[in-house]
Amino acid sequence: MKKSGLTEHDSLLKQLIEYRRELHMYPETSMKEYETTKRIKRWLEEEEIKILDAGLEVGAIAEIKGEEEGPTIALRSDIDALPIGERTNLPYASKIKNVMHACGHDFHTASMIGAAILLQRRKKELKGTVRVIFQPGEEIAEGAKQIIKAGGLDGVSAIFGMHNKPDLPVGTVGVREGALMAAVDRFKIEIYGVGGHAGIPNNTIDAVVVAGQLISALQTIVSRNLSAFDNAVVSITKLEAGNTWNVIADHAILEGTVRVFQKEARGKIPQLMKQITEGIVSAFGATSKFNWYPSVTCVDNSPLFTEIVKRTGEELGYAVVEAEQSPAGEDFAYYQELIPGYFVWIGVDGQHDWHHPSFTLNEEALLVAANYFSNLSVNVLNHLSKSNNQKLTVN
Repeated sequence: MKKSGLTEHDSLLKQLIEYRRELHMYPETSMKEYETTKRIKRWLEEEEIKILDAGLEVGAIAEIKGEEEGPTIALRSDIDALPIGERTNLPYASKIKNVMHACGHDFHTASMIGAAILLQRRKKELKGTVRVIFQPGEEIAEGAKQIIKAGGLDGVSAIFGMHNKPDLPVGTVGVREGALMAAVDRFKIEIYGVGGHAGIPNNTIDAVVVAGQLISALQTIVSRNLSAFDNAVVSITKLEAGNTWNVIADHAILEGTVRVFQKEARGKIPQLMKQITEGIVSAFGATSKFNWYPSVTCVDNSPLFTEIVKRTGEELGYAVVEAEQSPAGEDFAYYQELIPGYFVWIGVDGQHDWHHPSFTLNEEALLVAANYFSNLSVNVLNHLSKSNNQKLTVN
C-alpha cells in the first residue's frame, strides 16, 4: 500500500520521528508537562483517537475500543524530561536551557502514539479495549500515583510498558519474569557534634570524622548483613559539613539511596542503617537523626504474561532476549502493586546510557516499539477473552 510515495510502514515511521523530534526540542520536567500534553492530545485527535476526560493537569489517557466486547488492558508511556543540559549537537537538540530528554521518554511517548495509531486501524480485531496512558512525573516517582488517583486503572485487567535500552540493538526486546528494576529508597542522616578550633580538636566532637566512619560502616550492610543472593546497593551520594578551613564542623549531613530487588532485604536495610548510625555516632559522643524515605517498589513482571510477551516479539521477527536487571527505579511498579503487569526493554542502539547529556538513540526503534505494543495488545486481549475474562490478581 502506498501513501504519499511512501509505504505505510515508512509513512508511519516518518510521522513518529517527527513527533519524537518535536518532543525532544521542547522538553518539560516532571509535573510541568503542559505543552507536551497539548501536543500528545493534538496528535491523538488528528488520528480520531478518543481521549478520556480524567481531570489531569498534565498527562493524558486515550482509549481504543474494539467492536467486540471484552476486557480492558493498558499501555503506559512516561512523558517527562530531566533537568540536564543537552550536549548532542543534534539539529533537533533541546531548545529549553538545561532541560533534556536524556532518558528517552520522548521515544516512549512517540512509540506509544504509534501503537495507538496502529490499534485504531485494527479496531475490528480488538476483543476488548486498550487504554493508552501518557504519564507525567516518572522521574520523581509521582506521576503513576496521579494516574491511579484519576482512575486511570479503573476497570483495567493488566498493564504493559517499556523502557528504551541503549545497550541493546534495534529490533531487540528484553524480557524478564519477576524483578526487573529495583526498589528505590532515600535516606538522610544528620550528625550533631561539637565544633571548635581546628588546631585544638581534643576539645571538639568532629562531625566530619564521625561521618567518615559512618560512610565506611554502612557498606558492611551489603557485604556482611545481607545474603550473598540479595542484590542491594547502599550509596552515599551527598556529604555536607563545615563552613571554613580552620573550624571543626559541629554538624554533618549524609544523603543517599538504597536500591534492592528482594522484599525481605528491603525490609531489613533501614533498621540496620539506623542501628549502625546510632552505634558509630554514640561511640564518638555525638548524636544523630536518621530519616528514611521509602519510594517505589520493584518492577515485578507477572508470570501470567511471560509467554505471550515473548511470543509477540518472536512473531514480529524481533530478537527476544533475557533482560538484565537494572538498579534504576521505575514508578511503573505502583501499577503492578494493583494489577498484573509486564515491563520490557526495547533496544535503541544508543551510545550513552540514561541520564547522560549526550544520550541519543536510533529512531528506527520507534516503529519496532509501536508494532510490538499494538500486536501485544491484540494478543493479550485474545488470550484474556479465551480465558473467559477471568479476574486477574497480582502475585
